[in-house]
Amino acid sequence: MTDFTDLPDLAVRTLGGSVTAASDESFEEKENLINPWEPAFRPETFGPKGQEYDGWETARRRGPGHDWALIRLGLPGVIRGVVIDTAWFKGNYPPHASVEACAVNGYPSDLSTADWVEIVPKSPLKGDTAHAFPVSTERLFTHVRLNMLPDGGIARLRVHGDVIPDPRVLDGLTVDLAALENGARVIECSDMFYSSPDNMLFPGLARNQAEGWETARRRDDGHDWAVIRLAAPGVIRLAEIDTTNLKFNAPGAAALQGLDARTAALDAWHPLLPRTAPLPDTRHRFRLVSPEVTHVRLDIHPDGGIARLRLLGDMTPAGAGELAARWDALTQRSANH
Repeated sequence: MTDFTDLPDLAVRTLGGSVTAASDESFEEKENLINPWEPAFRPETFGPKGQEYDGWETARRRGPGHDWALIRLGLPGVIRGVVIDTAWFKGNYPPHASVEACAVNGYPSDLSTADWVEIVPKSPLKGDTAHAFPVSTERLFTHVRLNMLPDGGIARLRVHGDVIPDPRVLDGLTVDLAALENGARVIECSDMFYSSPDNMLFPGLARNQAEGWETARRRDDGHDWAVIRLAAPGVIRLAEIDTTNLKFNAPGAAALQGLDARTAALDAWHPLLPRTAPLPDTRHRFRLVSPEVTHVRLDIHPDGGIARLRLLGDMTPAGAGELAARWDALTQRSANH
């Protein structure tokens, strides 16, 4: 895999992605393409349509054409790479595939007139393999179309990229400055043994321990930490540290620090929330009075897990302007294509 796979999967169901249409799903449903878990397989599990697969599988074509699936991204963004995974499909995978993308406003049900751009050209596939394809098109996209040439089975489609939030939705409101869907990211962390720290920034509640951030058990005198680049420069009013599902592995203590990287070095942290002992399996809310910050550091002592981190506050006028300028630049490129 290449480095782009560290970026959020814009199409995954847990971030709001949806497979809205497909040419055929005779054997296995199109919705499996964007399931968050790794594809699974149990041999000799035959249903009325044959061996069961954790993926999308179409009928054997006997005429011209090819199969396709249309995916609405959960989060609009700039696509940096695509993974087409044929896991467990060994004798029934498509020999080739391609991917197109488009950007549309609102919630269209008909994309027949959309301006589709090929981001992954027709490429050969192997069976039971995750194929990584870098994408260099610097444009905003909201939908992708996966083409199987001509038919067969694909387990997963991952669409990795940079989240570009629509500033019209955020401007003038109190927002979660740490939300992945608003453009925040974890840019550094001490440990991600069990799961990615970006999980803390996902929407909704974590359904189990795997949907948060959990570190290995420390056997030294240090502690674990994660640095979050906020969606935009802002002032934090409320912090939520959620240990839901973490009943025996919540941190012994947690603290928050902030900095404004526009005026200070990345080691010039100042306290936002003092070291506090969180309860297991609990959502904790803390009112804050913070200066303008661009980054927040979450420290957990000595180790453990956090299900979700929310940092509710107000974007600065300059921060809102930065989001609007980026959105306008990327949408203008799409309009001028």
